[in-house]
Amino acid sequence: MSEHSIRLRPVVEEDLTMFRRFATEPGLVGLDWTGFKDPQEPARRYATDSYLGAESGRLMVEVGEQVAAGFVSWALRDFGGPTKHWEIGIVLLPEWRGHGIGWRAQAMLCDYLFTHTPLQRIQAGTHPENIAEQRSLVKAGFQLEGVVRACEFRDGRWCDGYLYSRLRSDPSPL
Repeated sequence: MSEHSIRLRPVVEEDLTMFRRFATEPGLVGLDWTGFKDPQEPARRYATDSYLGAESGRLMVEVGEQVAAGFVSWALRDFGGPTKHWEIGIVLLPEWRGHGIGWRAQAMLCDYLFTHTPLQRIQAGTHPENIAEQRSLVKAGFQLEGVVRACEFRDGRWCDGYLYSRLRSDPSPL
């Protein structure tokens, strides 16, 4: 995928069409499909803060000549105490998966968050069967911390997840 440059950029109104697709097209997000969502919610969120809130946000993953391939997201989390951390995620359109875009976009998001916020920890979860995302997270500088048992209700059953983290002190793979 080296023939295409990758960059992160803020969400613009035209991107809401993609967000509505992810909310209403079963299977478009792969294993993360959890049922239909309100297709107008993306417009309401965009009107509130353009997806650049203090506690959560999204940036578009753009490849080549301004083609939106998907988005990365982050949300503020805690383990019940005063210390906070970021949890990140990524969604790419199917035609952009498997081209080395995901790990670079996630690494870029981590670098962005470590540069512009004081938090020490970024974590990401994935499904045990999502081998491609596991490899992507490792390439993006994350380390596997372990299995989170029965953490997600998906497809009619409780499923385990894998938890990965990257700390501010970990080197950036970029």
